[in-house]
Amino acid sequence: MKLPEAATCAAIDEDEAALATPFVKCLVRLIRAEESYCLWEGKSDAALLAGFIVTRNRRRAIPGMGYPDPHALWRLDMFYSAVGLAIAERFRPVTPIVEAKPVRPLGAGLSVPGVGSFCPDIHRFGFETFRQLAEAGTKLVDDATADTEVSPDVALA
Repeated sequence: MKLPEAATCAAIDEDEAALATPFVKCLVRLIRAEESYCLWEGKSDAALLAGFIVTRNRRRAIPGMGYPDPHALWRLDMFYSAVGLAIAERFRPVTPIVEAKPVRPLGAGLSVPGVGSFCPDIHRFGFETFRQLAEAGTKLVDDATADTEVSPDVALA
């Protein structure tokens, strides 16, 4: 079944708008900074974020038992790290944040016993569209900084 041209253009415009949001740009910067072998250098932002898109059918196909997939844990880590970074950028946009992590291959040491017990859907972490990704991250950042907009000196204390 071929989609009408107007629907295809609307979806592309929606994706481009989502990829242009400050939160998604922050997430992309963080992902690019984490990759030290220049393997992702020529990839577009959409290609880098493709793993965050987990459609309903793909979500159903992911087994919910056993240890979480290392890629799912990586997506979860990147998403919430980008939320924290975006919050920090709102308060001090010129101050870089550096986190020292030991270098290890993806998947090494990421299996955490009992993770499934407190977060059963961690295996399926992702979003239906880039728009939902952008909205979820932006909402978390906005909610976290809402109180400080009323009283800015609280954030700097």
